[in-house]
Amino acid sequence: MELRNLRALVEVVRRDGFSAAARTLHATQPTISKSIRQLEDELGTPLLERLGHGVRLTPAGDIVYRRALSMLAERDSMRGELDELRGLRRGELRLGLPPLGSNTLFAPLFAQYRRRWPDIDIRLMEHGSQALEDHLLAGEIELAGSLLPVPDAFDWQPVRREPLMVLLPPGHPAGRRRAVSLADLRQTPFILFEEGFALNRRILDGCQRSGFQPIEAARSGQTDFIVALVAAGQGLALLPRMIAGQRRHPDVHYVLLDEPDIDWHMALVWRRGGFLSHAAQAWLALAREAAPDAR
Repeated sequence: MELRNLRALVEVVRRDGFSAAARTLHATQPTISKSIRQLEDELGTPLLERLGHGVRLTPAGDIVYRRALSMLAERDSMRGELDELRGLRRGELRLGLPPLGSNTLFAPLFAQYRRRWPDIDIRLMEHGSQALEDHLLAGEIELAGSLLPVPDAFDWQPVRREPLMVLLPPGHPAGRRRAVSLADLRQTPFILFEEGFALNRRILDGCQRSGFQPIEAARSGQTDFIVALVAAGQGLALLPRMIAGQRRHPDVHYVLLDEPDIDWHMALVWRRGGFLSHAAQAWLALAREAAPDAR
């Protein structure tokens, strides 16, 4: 079984199509199709269903996809260990960061990191935390910022914990309260983040524990736009206190969410048992220096 064929399968699934996978792998679409056919012929079972412009894994394909992620990650880990053994340090930090909060938590670290280790290049990937976890498992990045709790497949180092603030529209009856619970908000539409943001998962799980499914008004990946939607009376939003304080709007009420179980707890995570380069270890050490009391 050739790893390049497994890589082709992973990219076709991740990009939801053969053309996008071909662009990512710098190959032609027929080459990617041939790789998938070879894999299916070797395993004796279909792995993908073609659905219009997209694809869907078959039950067998789901098994192969999950195994492929592990195998590709192990390959990259092995290469990293061999490079360290030979003294061939590449001088590259492969880091994934989520859009929410990174400007405050991680941007200052970049300047310090470059001053201390000017010969290390930082290859940055930006996605929501859930998507970054997939890239970690595939071995495409070494470290990522994600919200706790994370799956058992990862180890982690805490960075910062913040309660959530509820941003309420003008005239909302709870706007003058000091704190509210999720149950108090069941009648108000929610403005959520796009798919791939781990904060969505925390909010929706919290609402479910409180006995309701939130009314969804809109979704966006842009924090400023979300605040503007709240100010326009379209619904409420939830942001970490640190970030809410940077997004003050005169028409929005800011109220503490009294739900400590869904605090925004940012951590740096990596694949459990995976190899960490000197560049990644240096980033973790610098983050510990910057936030020694993180928990």
